Amino acid sequence: MKSTNQNNPESNSNIKNVVLVHGAFADGSGFKALYNVLTKKGYRVTVVQNPLTSLEDDVAATKVVLDKQDGPTVLAGHSWGGAVITEAGNHPNVEALVYIAAFQPDNGESALQWLQTAPPASENGVLPPDEKGIVYYDEAKYHAGFCADIPKEEAEFMFASQGAFYAKGFATPIGKAAWRDKPTYALVATQDKSIAPEIQHAMYKRSNTKVTEVKGSHVIFMSQPEKVAKVIVEAATEAHEILLQHSV
Repeated sequence: MKSTNQNNPESNSNIKNVVLVHGAFADGSGFKALYNVLTKKGYRVTVVQNPLTSLEDDVAATKVVLDKQDGPTVLAGHSWGGAVITEAGNHPNVEALVYIAAFQPDNGESALQWLQTAPPASENGVLPPDEKGIVYYDEAKYHAGFCADIPKEEAEFMFASQGAFYAKGFATPIGKAAWRDKPTYALVATQDKSIAPEIQHAMYKRSNTKVTEVKGSHVIFMSQPEKVAKVIVEAATEAHEILLQHSV
C-alpha cells in the first residue's frame, strides 16, 4: 500500500521539489518564512532571483533553476511571478503550478490587461514608469498597499530590498500558458490592495484553477506561510497521483 505521508516527500508519496518565483516590488528574501515551513516538511526548495528586466529575462532565470531540479517540481509564483510561471511552467520538470495572489494570463494576454480590469484600491502605490521605464511603488503607500499584515519594520526591509521592475514586462503577452496543460492551484488574498481580489477570482475561474481563499494582504506568503505551504503540499501530492496514473 502506498504511503500518503505528506511530511516526507522522500517517501515518494509526492513531489519533493518546489521552486518559488517572486514578483515586482520585492525579491526572493520575502520567501524566507515559506521556505522554512516547506523545508521542515521535507521539501527541497529553491528561490529564483528574478532580474525583473523583462518577462523573457525572468522566464530565463526561472528555467535556469528548473534545469537544476532533479525531478518533478511544483512551480509557485507570487504577483508578477504568476506571469513568469505561466510561461516558464512549460518546462518539462514542472508538474504543477501554484499562483499566490498572482497574475495568470492566457495565450496572447499580458498582466497589464488584467490589472486594468478593475480600478486600483486607494492604498495602491504603483507609480508610473520613470524615464528609464522602471516602475516603483510609492514608499508612503508600500506598507498599507502591498503588505499591510506584516510588521512595519519588515515592510521597510522589503521595500529596501526590492528589485527595479521594468514596465515592459507588464505589457508583454504570454506565448504559451502552461496552466492549460498542467494541474493548477491558486490562493486568493481577500484583502489584497495590489491585485484586486475580483481580478484574481476572474482569472482563476476562467482557467478552472483550484482556488483557496486566504484572508490577508498581497503578501500572504509572508504573513501566513503555513496556509500557502498547505496548498503547495496539496499540489505536490495530487500532481504525484496524476503522474502515477499516467505511468500505469
